[in-house]
Amino acid sequence: MPHSLAVESHHFAALGTNCSLFAADRSRGDLLEGEIWIRRLGARLTRFSADSELSQLNAAAGGWFGIGEELEAVLRASLNAFEMSAGLVNIAVLPSMIAIGYTRPLSEGVSVATLDAARPLRALPDVLSVRRGAARVADGSALDLGGIAKGWMADRLCESLGPNALANVGGDLRAAGAGPDGKGWPVAVAGTTLMLRGQGAATSSVRRRRWGEAHHLIDPRSGLPARTGLEEVSVVAAGGFEAEIAAKTALLLGPELAPVYCAAHAFAWSLGAADDD
Repeated sequence: MPHSLAVESHHFAALGTNCSLFAADRSRGDLLEGEIWIRRLGARLTRFSADSELSQLNAAAGGWFGIGEELEAVLRASLNAFEMSAGLVNIAVLPSMIAIGYTRPLSEGVSVATLDAARPLRALPDVLSVRRGAARVADGSALDLGGIAKGWMADRLCESLGPNALANVGGDLRAAGAGPDGKGWPVAVAGTTLMLRGQGAATSSVRRRRWGEAHHLIDPRSGLPARTGLEEVSVVAAGGFEAEIAAKTALLLGPELAPVYCAAHAFAWSLGAADDD
């Protein structure tokens, strides 16, 4: 029977959500460094601050803008996500977010919706260009990194915490190694506890972050909040980034196509329909 390892844990609120870090044979200081990294990078990638690196890139639309290595990596990952999802995961969603009234953190309330201003999203490769140390956003477009950034951050942070660790960034998580007891890391996915090792998990949902009939998950085919017959999808995949993309894509595909997509892109999944209790 394997020995239980000493596991350090750290829980904190950041990025407008809850985060948790776990690592075997690591100090609390290592986990605090992870929190600091999340906060610093989150401040650079948020769309809610005019001073953030992302907001400055959006403000420079139409021309090339110098960016740091981490934003460059997230933007390249976003282009990959667009391809992985057949165009359903598209970070060029900020104009639609503004149109539905999601102009500031929901803790501060929503603005007046102007849904007639919402339009189908342009293909991301037509909107975003990335080269070494710089990016360009097309005129009239703007980016919101959303869950892609969280999944990407969970993967990077888990790697930095060592070979036996778990990083949960607002529900997008990555688990590495055998966990504290050698059986994997226990993770609750759609009400079931799974033992993950070398895998990621994520949930995409329209049951939270909603106000009235509106919610934050935009269907790029309409530019409006998604209405697909699914309200929540949880996925286990190769990493936090892959799980985030698979969960969001499946929810946008709806109940008929989601199982086929998940069978090809996920290890396990749960679909919550609009009429589920």
